[in-house]
Order: sequence, then structure tokens, then C-alpha cells
Amino acid sequence: MSNLDDLIPRHGGDPKSHEARFGMPKDGWLDVSTGINAVAYPVAPVPQHMCARLPQQDDMAALLAAARRAYRVPDHATIIASPGTQALIQMIPTLFEPSSVSILTPTYGEHAPAWTAAGHRVATHPSICAQAAAPSSFAVVVHPNNPDGRVQTVDGLVAMAGQQADRGGVLVVDEAFCDVTPALSVCPAAGGEGLVVLRSFGKFYGLAGVRLGFAITHADLGRRLADKLGPWAVSGPALWAGIHALRDDAWATTTRARLAGDAARLDRLLHGAGFVPVGGTDLFRLVARDDAPAVYENLARSGILVRPFADNSTWLRFGLPGQEPDWARLERALGAL
Repeated sequence: MSNLDDLIPRHGGDPKSHEARFGMPKDGWLDVSTGINAVAYPVAPVPQHMCARLPQQDDMAALLAAARRAYRVPDHATIIASPGTQALIQMIPTLFEPSSVSILTPTYGEHAPAWTAAGHRVATHPSICAQAAAPSSFAVVVHPNNPDGRVQTVDGLVAMAGQQADRGGVLVVDEAFCDVTPALSVCPAAGGEGLVVLRSFGKFYGLAGVRLGFAITHADLGRRLADKLGPWAVSGPALWAGIHALRDDAWATTTRARLAGDAARLDRLLHGAGFVPVGGTDLFRLVARDDAPAVYENLARSGILVRPFADNSTWLRFGLPGQEPDWARLERALGAL
């Protein structure tokens, strides 16, 4: 068997890249390697003019207003839209002179490289208490955390942001998976100098290919981010999708209820297959088994992709299937382990 590192893609969501090793599944791929909602928001067809013309200021204003309401952002805070939060993750460290940054780990793997590439000294910490005990100019917390779903108190994160402001830095709170638990969001406390909140549009709404994300912060940092992004950073189709989806409260409420039920259903399947729960959110579950590398290979050979981890070979992350045939297929494959 090849080294596990050779089997692990940098991120999930690219089943075609596995065909050289596992071949083309006769039933096609079932990709549950991401935490992206498999039942996407039903975007109406994009009007031709949204593709033909440059993005308009009125459309951007409508998008930002929809985001402000959906994320409960106060009026004094600034919202910046970008082509996905990944662009913001790579951009924010470049706005500051190199210093020290602490990151709560294990977590999404793109934060540390972005700060390192911008010349900062990165230290990782296994708990929020350890992070607080080793103060740095900048700090990053993914909340809820990916991949284990750890959460912090809103008051604690707001207090931490205040401490970062006192040091002349910021706390970056990455809320990529917070749409399923909006009460955990620190967006209502945004607008102070020590806090930057990132919101990902594509995961909850199941529209990752749209490439849309938001930074919520204070006015000065917002202007600097906007200058870095330049004009027309968000495409016309992304504006269209974002405006309609973020305004649709009924769809969001129904989807949260469905995801909670689906996550409980996935828990039952994974428990029956002998997995030990580690954590997760209503968009994914992190579980452990001593033979996880073999399980990963067996599932991949049956055309089902899950997410393994190079730094913990006992872990696997399962996203939620979307349709009943996909659930049945996953159940059969888990039953055959």
C-alpha cells in the first residue's frame, strides 16, 4: 500500500483525481468528502445581462444588504464580498507587518500557510486556553471548527478579539460552517478593531462553485481589503445567486431542520459500522476507526469518497449524502466493511 500521504488530496471534492488509483466506479462517484450541502439552493436561471455586463454597484449593494441581514451584522460594521473566503484567508495576512500568529488546531489547513507566506511566525495550539496563554499579535479560530466541530462561547471570542485589539492585531474567526448554528456566530458583535469574521456562502447553500464569501470587520480594515480585491471581485452570476439565497429565510430554516435530521441519520449509520464519534457539525461528521486507511480505500474502490487525514490516520470525515439512492449506497458500503 502506498503511504497514506499519497492517497490524500489537498482538499475533498475532486473525485476525478482519484480515478488513476481507484478506476472509474461503475455507478459513478458518490462524493461525501466535503462538508458542502448536497442539496443545493435552487438558483433561478441567471439572466443573460448578469453574465454579459460588468457587475453593477446596485447589485453589490443588494448582495451586501442581504448578507448583513442574514448574518445579523450591525450597521457600524463593514462587509466585504469576495470570490470565496479562500481569497480572504490568503489576503488578510498580507495587510499587516510580519509578527506572531496563533492558530487553534487541528483545523482547516489553509490558514497557517497563508500567514507563513506573508512572513508571520505561526504557532499552533490544541485548545483555546493554550492559545490564550501564549499571546500573539494575531489569532485564528475556526468556529465551529473543521474538522472536529469544536465551538467556543461567543463572549469568550469577543473578549479575545478585544485582547488582540489591545496588541494592535486582530482575531480572525472563520465561520465557514456557522450557518447551521447561527446562534454561535460572532457577527452581531463585529465592527470593533480586533475582530474579522469570515463567512462562506457555498457550504450551507450547496453552491461552492459560485465562489462567494464575506469578511465582516471594521471600516478601516474593510477599505484595505476592498483595495486589495480591486473592482469587480464578485461575478455577476455570484451576485445573482447570493442575493436570492441570502434573502430566502424559509429555505434556510427548512434546510437547517433537514440537515439536523440527516446528521442524526448519518450518526446511526456510522455507529452501526463501528466508528467512534469525534465531532462535527450538521454538515459533516468526524469519526475514528483504527483501520481508517483501509476503510478509506475500500470505500473509494466502491466509488465512495470520504476525507482522510494525514496527521491522524484513524480519522475519517463524512459529509451528508443528498438523495435517497446515495444514502442507500452509503449504507450498503458501510455494511460491507
